[in-house]
Amino acid sequence: MIRSSIIRGERFRFPDLRTVFAKANEPKSGDELAGLAASSERERVAAKQVLADLSLKEIVSQPLLDPDQDEVSRTILEGQDHGCFAPLAGMTVGEFREWILSDDTTPEMLGAIAPGITSEIAAAIAKIMGTMDLVRAASKIRVVTRCRNTMGQPGVFGIRLQPNHPRDDLAGIVLASVDGLLHGCGDAVIGVNPAAESVESVAEILRTLDRLISLLQIPTQHCCLAHATTQLAALEQGAPIDLLFQSIAGTESANHAFGVSRALLDEGRARVLEARTNRNIAWAGRHTMYFETGQGSALSAGAHHGIDQLTIEARAYGFARAFDPFLVNSVVGFIGPEYLYDERQIIRAGLEDHFMGKLLGLPMGVDVCYTNHAQADQNSAENLLILLAAAGCNYVMGVPSGDDVMLNYQSTSFQDAVAIRQLLGLRPAPEFERWLQEQGLRPRSSSQDDGERARIRTLDRIKGMLEANRVTA
Repeated sequence: MIRSSIIRGERFRFPDLRTVFAKANEPKSGDELAGLAASSERERVAAKQVLADLSLKEIVSQPLLDPDQDEVSRTILEGQDHGCFAPLAGMTVGEFREWILSDDTTPEMLGAIAPGITSEIAAAIAKIMGTMDLVRAASKIRVVTRCRNTMGQPGVFGIRLQPNHPRDDLAGIVLASVDGLLHGCGDAVIGVNPAAESVESVAEILRTLDRLISLLQIPTQHCCLAHATTQLAALEQGAPIDLLFQSIAGTESANHAFGVSRALLDEGRARVLEARTNRNIAWAGRHTMYFETGQGSALSAGAHHGIDQLTIEARAYGFARAFDPFLVNSVVGFIGPEYLYDERQIIRAGLEDHFMGKLLGLPMGVDVCYTNHAQADQNSAENLLILLAAAGCNYVMGVPSGDDVMLNYQSTSFQDAVAIRQLLGLRPAPEFERWLQEQGLRPRSSSQDDGERARIRTLDRIKGMLEANRVTA
């Protein structure tokens, strides 16, 4: 059905829902590259008006990608809770936005309707929201998950410790990990991106991280961010896996380019849960998966099917929801300026991604990052970091000096993340915070000098323990 809107005497026509979604999106260089973007601000406003007047029922009844031809579409629609959706079905997108932002709508109410929301609904709402809307709405939604510790509670701001090394040197990984721990980072996960995609290297990294956590009795989880098949092969060799990682996208063909399918992820999740049982892990829970996403990934694989990158990203979250993950994060500026050109687009995308994931019931984090050829810098990254913390983001990255020397991109440092906790009165995961206090790393009340002396004493003790137990051997 052709829909139209008139802006200042100019009529804009949209032949289908896919076009309305694309034209209503905020400016993104990826949409321009794909030839999907609005040709003018007037056309963008016209598309937003049409989108705001659509009912949620209309959006659900007109999938942008045929579920008979795409398993992501099937997963999203099969996973929708129709009982949760029924009270919302007659609302328009604009009315649903107002309901979300209303002071009468509580966090409990938003959590209750999450299973009824589809990815396209989440994308539609994000497209007609401003920056303040995205922050306010997301801040009302808490998604709590449990592994070795508990993430996502109100007032908790987690940090993934990312101790990557360009040669997968185990001593270097441990050193960077200890540096992060001394700053109070690592409650979300200690996660290493391996430089070499080999089973042997991944297994050694997993064993080293597990020994570090076990030796220091750290209430956190570890992960090696290789392809899922490589991790599962390491598991077969006896390597311990706390979280199974995989990058995912919002179409079946894009996931195929990543070498992943629902069947693979279902199998992997089951095998990690079984391995936890065999390890007799007292802390074991149902949350076993860690996913990363990013706007533009499907377009970069030539697998976007004419759908704008924000909507494809929302579809990735709908797919992720089927696996009940412990962590999800958008690596928002990592793909490059071809998809998010500058700081304005990166900031907008980060807030969109966080809101959409939370609305769908996911434990969302964001890697506040950019590549060196993007029109962005650390100042703009810090702006997004503050906005996300205010929005209740579950976690961000902690990278030594904010400069990942293996992946060659810029992210947030240990100091950045800790500064946000101090600025906004946020805390680590409760189990992790107690561990920090026990180690003298987070005294309940002490001067800055006392805190520094405590860190030095703890570092000396940790060094002795690591050397005695040959953790990096």
